[in-house]
Amino acid sequence: METRSKKVSVVIPVRNEEHTIGKCIESLLSNTYENFEIVIVDGMSVDKTVDVVQGYVGKYGDKIRIVENPRMHTPSGLNIGIQKSTGDYVMIASGHARYSENYISECVDAIQKGECDVAGGVMEVTPRYNSPKAVAISEVLKNPFGIGGAKYRIGAPTKIYVDTVAYGIYKREIFENVGLFNEKLIRNQDIEFNLRLKRAGYKIMLIPQARSYYFARDTYGKLWKNNFSNGFWVTYSSRFVKKAYKIRHLIPLFFVIYLFLSMMSLSFISLPSVFSILILVPLVLYFALIIYSSFKISLKHHNLLVFTYAVLAFLTLHISYGTGSFLGFLRSVVIKSS
Repeated sequence: METRSKKVSVVIPVRNEEHTIGKCIESLLSNTYENFEIVIVDGMSVDKTVDVVQGYVGKYGDKIRIVENPRMHTPSGLNIGIQKSTGDYVMIASGHARYSENYISECVDAIQKGECDVAGGVMEVTPRYNSPKAVAISEVLKNPFGIGGAKYRIGAPTKIYVDTVAYGIYKREIFENVGLFNEKLIRNQDIEFNLRLKRAGYKIMLIPQARSYYFARDTYGKLWKNNFSNGFWVTYSSRFVKKAYKIRHLIPLFFVIYLFLSMMSLSFISLPSVFSILILVPLVLYFALIIYSSFKISLKHHNLLVFTYAVLAFLTLHISYGTGSFLGFLRSVVIKSS
């Protein structure tokens, strides 16, 4: 936007993102804000991610740099990128997302006006491919019944203060004052970090005019693996930090516990009874909501096949996250008691 503006360092930790990293870089290079650098932190990728990035390095020179992350995990990649960057502001970005051309300028504008210390846009989930399954999974990952009511996911009509944003631009002083990301937290390190910076008095703002487009995972196996890990680290993180999550993060855990206890209870009931009906009421309501939400998704895309894929995606999302949370909680208790 203005070449005189303060410099923004875009830090992108990646590992095996050959299919999306090019789209990510292209979108950043198309931004209206001119004074920025891109720091790619590669977690020892075994695909062609590095080759793709090197192609851009050769074309754009000092605008793009690539550094190694030997520990591979996201928090160590973030910390390496922040320490290697030179900007007045640091944007934490993802290699499997692209960004609107006004993303950086809108967020920097809010910070420079003194409205906030961290600014980020609304994240829209998009399918990686145009298959019914990929479309259904992407729709579930932006449905309030699927992922809750986080403002950066569902959007807001105007600027609003929030607890977290997906791809925030931070004042560098924040990292100098509250520290870097906790490398003990392999996942959900952003939840703990944002709690820490808010306790220090910094403000986070959602900028609805800025948009990012997240490329959703396109198979149930990938969906399960990612959300199982997210759920695990939500509860297991309590071993390293206090109050690293909120009660809303535990809803899938309560659901999985309910499923387990209800099945155990019903296995001891030989005949239908008022008690067994009462046990099943929450489950019936849950499936009614899944069917309703999946039907709306299929109508939106005029494809009944999307309905079936969406039902399975909702179940995969909730059960994987809840199961991960349950095992994370058990592991943290076992370690504390040993």
